[in-house]
Amino acid sequence: MYLIIEGVDTSGKSTQVELLKKSYSKACFTKEPGGTKLGVKLRELILHKGVKSHKAELFLFLADRAEHYESVIKQHKIVISDRGFISGIAYALANHDDYELKFLAKLNSFALDEKMPDFVVLLETNEQLIKSRLQEKSEDLIEKRGIEYLLKVQTLMKEILIKLKINHIIIDSKLEIDEIHQKIKGFIR
Repeated sequence: MYLIIEGVDTSGKSTQVELLKKSYSKACFTKEPGGTKLGVKLRELILHKGVKSHKAELFLFLADRAEHYESVIKQHKIVISDRGFISGIAYALANHDDYELKFLAKLNSFALDEKMPDFVVLLETNEQLIKSRLQEKSEDLIEKRGIEYLLKVQTLMKEILIKLKINHIIIDSKLEIDEIHQKIKGFIR
């Protein structure tokens, strides 16, 4: 099983991944970017040091994804990931209106050796929730692009899931943490 928990920053992905660790003790838990040694370095570069070119950012995410697939996803029977290629495509589309979904899907499919996730959970948030949660943490370079940008990325994530016909569920991040957790477990079952 390959499950990706998706959502923009502050949507509650990491919280839900931590809860799933109790129910799926045999699963490999990972994140993108940052689930490998190379990924940790790329994550630091992308989120904290920054690159000037959005194309370079796209290729760094793809490099992380390819390494992540070879080192993590391919090596385990059950993988639960905090983020994956859906957000990668959505952020790329948000950065460049002239990119095409078909082109980005092909690049990501290449990086993943054609292995699409079995399930995607998208945690949907709103402007008010993002504002309140961003106040509780220091922002990385992507979060500093603003709330409107994050909401655009979220809309793109929903469109990508539908257009690529990926098995998914969208859950409202405003719900209680345990209610979200139960919905995720029910979806997986």
